[in-house]
Amino acid sequence: MLTLLLFIVYLVLDAVIGNLSNLLTSFANYEKNVTAIAVKIETLFHIDLQAEISAMLSSLDIKNILAQLATSLSSILSNSMMILIYLLFIFLETDSFKLKISALFPEEEGRAKFIDTLLKIELSLSSYFRVKTLMSLLTGFLGFIVLSIIEVDSPIFWAFLIFLLNYIPTIGSLIATVFPAVFSLLQFGSFIPFIAILLSIGAIQQIVGNLIEPKLMGKSLNISPLVTIIALAIWGKLWGVVGMLLSVPITVIMIIILSQFKSTQKVAILLSEKGNITSDNKA
Repeated sequence: MLTLLLFIVYLVLDAVIGNLSNLLTSFANYEKNVTAIAVKIETLFHIDLQAEISAMLSSLDIKNILAQLATSLSSILSNSMMILIYLLFIFLETDSFKLKISALFPEEEGRAKFIDTLLKIELSLSSYFRVKTLMSLLTGFLGFIVLSIIEVDSPIFWAFLIFLLNYIPTIGSLIATVFPAVFSLLQFGSFIPFIAILLSIGAIQQIVGNLIEPKLMGKSLNISPLVTIIALAIWGKLWGVVGMLLSVPITVIMIIILSQFKSTQKVAILLSEKGNITSDNKA
């Protein structure tokens, strides 16, 4: 099973890297469309943009930006692989971990409370990752169909980016919608594909993220929306994109652990969605 999963990941990454390489090699063909867009804006709004566009193109190295994006994706993927390796070693030490728990908590009551906390964390995180991965796959697949119909270059790369950014709460779906839409301006030099992508992928994000996902996720997270934004900013500052991806799981673990001790239960209540920290957090 693990071998099959790694093989599928390899195939996907190979396709994504191939698509990204095509973007980098074809960039020279897109630059001329920026001028065409500027001319259209000038015609519509009677604004002189030629000087500003020329200055922007001379100072903005989009090819280098795409290369940096490729480096960032490689870093994220390598970190993800390390996380999988860590999880594998944790799984291999399951039997010895049980013995350690017995040694740490010789009394039955303390041991039962500790195991119950671990089970709550496992239930919440497994539910989150299962639903989030399924919804991210659905969003990425539908995005791939839309981008293929519009004939945007490298749709596999953009679909993968949509899939990955969907793990970042709140701003991830917005970025995943804007990036391919803006790129379509460079490719086509027209506002029609730009608007079509914004509307179609934006609608997909709204339907999947605001209608389907909450129904499947249930109350397994129990995080205040404000806390989600703050956690996103804090962990993003500490660990970059990887911190943004893991901000929700880390906060879930914090709430569950803080709720187990009387001295920290008030903090858990403030972090929770509606102040309820006594439920079993079942999906």
